[in-house]
Amino acid sequence: MSSLRQLMIELVQAGHAVRWEHEVDGRLEAAEIQRRVYARSGPAIWFTRVKNCRFEAVSNLFGTIERARYLFRHSYEAVRRAIELKIEPAAALRQPWRYWSAPFTAWHMQPKLVRGGPVFAQRINIGDLPQIQSWPGDGGPFITLPQVFTEDPRLPGLAHSNLGMYRVQLSGNSYAQDREIGLHYQIHRGIGVHHAAALANGEPLRVNIFVGGHPAMSLAAVMPLPEGMSELSFAGALAGERIRMANRATPSGNNLPVYADADFCIRGVIRPGRNLPEGPFGDHLGYYSLAHDFPVLEVEEVLARKDAIWPFTVVGRPPQEDTTFGQLIHELTGPIIPTVVPGVQQVHAVDAAGVHPLLLAVGSERYMPFHANPQPQELLTQACAILGQGQMSLAKYLLIANQADDTALDTHDEGAFLQHILKRVDWRRDLHFHTCTTIDTLDYSGDGLNRGSKVVIAAVGPPRRTLATQVPTELRLPEGYSSPRFALPGVIAVSGPPIQPQPSFQQRPEQPIAATWQQTVERFCEQLKLSSRPEELVEQIPLIVIVDDSDFASRTLGNFLWVTFTRSNPAADIYGVGAATMNKHWGCIGPLVIDARIKPHHAPPLIEDPAVSKRVDALAAQGGPLAKWL
Repeated sequence: MSSLRQLMIELVQAGHAVRWEHEVDGRLEAAEIQRRVYARSGPAIWFTRVKNCRFEAVSNLFGTIERARYLFRHSYEAVRRAIELKIEPAAALRQPWRYWSAPFTAWHMQPKLVRGGPVFAQRINIGDLPQIQSWPGDGGPFITLPQVFTEDPRLPGLAHSNLGMYRVQLSGNSYAQDREIGLHYQIHRGIGVHHAAALANGEPLRVNIFVGGHPAMSLAAVMPLPEGMSELSFAGALAGERIRMANRATPSGNNLPVYADADFCIRGVIRPGRNLPEGPFGDHLGYYSLAHDFPVLEVEEVLARKDAIWPFTVVGRPPQEDTTFGQLIHELTGPIIPTVVPGVQQVHAVDAAGVHPLLLAVGSERYMPFHANPQPQELLTQACAILGQGQMSLAKYLLIANQADDTALDTHDEGAFLQHILKRVDWRRDLHFHTCTTIDTLDYSGDGLNRGSKVVIAAVGPPRRTLATQVPTELRLPEGYSSPRFALPGVIAVSGPPIQPQPSFQQRPEQPIAATWQQTVERFCEQLKLSSRPEELVEQIPLIVIVDDSDFASRTLGNFLWVTFTRSNPAADIYGVGAATMNKHWGCIGPLVIDARIKPHHAPPLIEDPAVSKRVDALAAQGGPLAKWL
């Protein structure tokens, strides 16, 4: 691929993209167009006229899995073959014709050092870039498809570099215009290791931010690669060509290599102790991540190609365009899972629940032949191993099943998987909590930034119950709780009293230890215990979820997954009818109860700007420029 512009011409010719000749406002309008076109599986949108900007932009580049595969059509199978060899090297001897491309893939994985490249064509300012703002409450415009490049200060060089997709705030808050930008990264990210090493040495961390170039660079930036493996190598394999990195110093002497074929590059340094509030930002859990202190990048220079195009995406409540990244990652890395965690056959981060809040896994009970009353054994060992793997360690809920109980079980069929677990789970035994631990930086359900809990639910053996599809006559809801609705067989969503006050941008995520709503849910469970027989009720309804709006939460499986797992912190929000603690182990004899209402320490959910929505409605009306795709 010679350039992103050439790729866009090819995508237009192939019917995967369209040119949008109307002027588009980078503040909210472009993002709302993107969300609507994505929701209809529409084409990539090539915006040729961005208001108050001389550069063009493109969104929805990865909008469908079919288009994503098309982008990598010349190299995708070769990369999959290389992964197969990684799993089983001897396969090359048995089927050499299948793996004829492996030597070429290995060659493409070697970055190529060059003296210059198209990205050095012009020097510009931060203010010259498209100022794309996705949500009304965002702190300013952001780069949403960045490729942030750093090297390990202890081991300089491309072999120990990191390429990650960490959001970048271009202006707003207290950043000095054109001289400072915000760099947000989450825990368990490669840049964090490099930044910590730089801080330990008392030296600045050099950072280059690439935008555009080959789409393989964007996918490589989000790949969960093993620590120590360069994303540049993976990008080269997927691009089908060596990634060209140029050594050319900034005027101040910063010689961190530059991706020569990028459309844009921002070069700068993070100085020790230099932090400023970054955000808010409408994030992929469907809520705002609030303003917190994060590193400031002092901008040294901004570079651009002559024909540069600015790629961007929009994140928000899933599914969004970044859902495709998860699908590609699963296709490429799914077969590796059993080699990383022995006994584990599948792991699925559920996109509808915001990815990190909910993991579903299939493991293998192999310790010993089952007794008449089987219980999870090796599954618990495997669950601990999963939670020790990179970004999977950020999961709040991990549900793991035994493959032998249903060999056709598929973690990507979330509804069927949940029913499989609920038919077999024993709430007295099968809940295993991890308290006072780390969760995703973007998740505000815990009691502070990066602070929360986890729960492992492991279930084995034959079904022990039949899940109800009608509300049992013996279920009598306490006063203030109403409208029981089935979200799934055996799962009832109940509207509970709203919790006040509601989240705000000023609220800090500090949860009171003895919150009033916790006491009311405990009373809810106690009254259910008194008004029914818990042991019989759990055999029909093993799970009750208290929500703000049971009609909404039960309307679709996606709604249920999003509400339940993004709005609850296991150790604080899981209750049980007939709960008891024995030998430090908590369980219950009746239904499990999850409080998934919005709480004051949560972040506000994402809501579109009504005026902008009205404007885009006009574009989508019959005869309007958007009507064809909406």
